[in-house]
Amino acid sequence: MESHFEILVIGGGTGGIMTAAKLLQEDKSLKVGIVEPADTHYYQPAWTLVGAGTFDYKKTARPMKSVIPKRATWIQDSATGFKPEANTVTTASSGDLTYDYLVVAPGLVYDWSLVPGLGEAMDKDVVCSNYTDPEHTWQVLKNFKGGTALFTQPATPIKCGGAPQKIMYLSESHFRKSGIRDKTNVVFATPGTTIFAVPEVKKTLLEIVDRKDINQRFGYKLVKVDGPNRIAWYSFMDHEREYNHKEVRMEKDGDLTGIHFDMMHTAPPSAAPKFVQDSPLANEGKWLEIDKHTLQNPNYPNVFGLGDVGGIPAAKTGAAIRKQVPVIVENIRLLKSRNIIGTKSYDGYSSCPIVTDYGKMVLAEFDYDNNFTPDPKLKLMGITDSYREHWRLWMLKKYGLPYLYWNKMLKGKDV
Repeated sequence: MESHFEILVIGGGTGGIMTAAKLLQEDKSLKVGIVEPADTHYYQPAWTLVGAGTFDYKKTARPMKSVIPKRATWIQDSATGFKPEANTVTTASSGDLTYDYLVVAPGLVYDWSLVPGLGEAMDKDVVCSNYTDPEHTWQVLKNFKGGTALFTQPATPIKCGGAPQKIMYLSESHFRKSGIRDKTNVVFATPGTTIFAVPEVKKTLLEIVDRKDINQRFGYKLVKVDGPNRIAWYSFMDHEREYNHKEVRMEKDGDLTGIHFDMMHTAPPSAAPKFVQDSPLANEGKWLEIDKHTLQNPNYPNVFGLGDVGGIPAAKTGAAIRKQVPVIVENIRLLKSRNIIGTKSYDGYSSCPIVTDYGKMVLAEFDYDNNFTPDPKLKLMGITDSYREHWRLWMLKKYGLPYLYWNKMLKGKDV
């Protein structure tokens, strides 16, 4: 088996596949390797809709071999470590792989140890997560008969920061349709300081929270979960506050406050993979160290990274990856040909499609400074104010984006 590649990509997720595809589209002669152990590639943005019973889970999965670019070599194995001074990646069973340029895009992993009790409770009984098993989420929603519906998230970085809200809005709509809304308190407990950091989007979401009569609790840090007794335990952060108070069953245990729930949806506590954390490529926070504009490692100029593993203050979304890939591709091309870095700069762009109801969506697009940066192409859909709810944006989420993902993005084509 080949062991040396001009460009070695770690990860067969959105970032790894897009980067490899775009590199090969620009130069078909490149020798590109992709290290990825999984058999299946998932379109995870649709899992919100799966959890709300309005998308088929099977349609979010495709065989990994079908998305690996044809001219790339797939090493179906796990990376276990980096020796960047020797341009080497160690693997579980394929030996050492060497490279001229390295692209690190393995995504993130779920670290249940960060919230004791959550791992044991997850995807069982009334505890669910669209991140891990969206089909179970839908079962929980269908079986829910009223009480406290708790939507929460850990204090770690997570994939798509808006996702814990999306399922909450859809769940509230489902409770209404099911005739149990008047027997239900919908509670959103978050470690954050606000519902959303982009002012235009925040204004819309606060109106939706009012319309849906949702109890918001800010500065709630999830520290442990008691699955059998259905209690989520929190410590309070300095910015703890509540909006639209509702009487729910609570209790104290020293400095901790517990919320009793009749169903709970959460994002899992997340971290970089251990082989990244323990490597010379990690920053102080144990994420991949890269420049937030060039996406280049500051200590090893032939190493780049993107996507969820990146230790930069950008949202961990597929939309962010879509803007990161062209920067990396240009930088590698120019380093190879002229030994210089390109002029493209990643500005922190991300997009969060926030589903607010069955048939309605807000599209939050923003940069590092939380400026609202809507795509001009939206005007072709007749949308000039995407910070408001639109049915056309729902159609984009449910039909347009999955098509673009499988047929354009993963093939390295511009979208």
